Amino acid sequence: MTWLLIFVLAGIVLLNRYVLLEPRLPIRLPSFIRQALQYSAPCLLTAICGPILLGDSGLNGLSSSPYTYAALFSIGCAWVIKNMLLSVLVSLAGFYTLLYFVG
Repeated sequence: MTWLLIFVLAGIVLLNRYVLLEPRLPIRLPSFIRQALQYSAPCLLTAICGPILLGDSGLNGLSSSPYTYAALFSIGCAWVIKNMLLSVLVSLAGFYTLLYFVG
């Protein structure tokens, strides 16, 4: 059920982004709306990652959670490495390495 929900939500987001941002389609949006839509992916990612990082213990468990350190490592990778794919791969490798040694 979870995988089905993930794929359905991914399809909805992809369809919305395609319809609203594809330049060959006859739909023309004002520039401020197109600019606002560029922030939808980071906002969505924040909404997904927030509950994972906070967990059941809220802010009290942030310092002991490997997810917190993995998130900080990922932010650092994205800041230093400007290539999105390489940044994601390095972040995933760092996260699983962290889980292997800490968890």
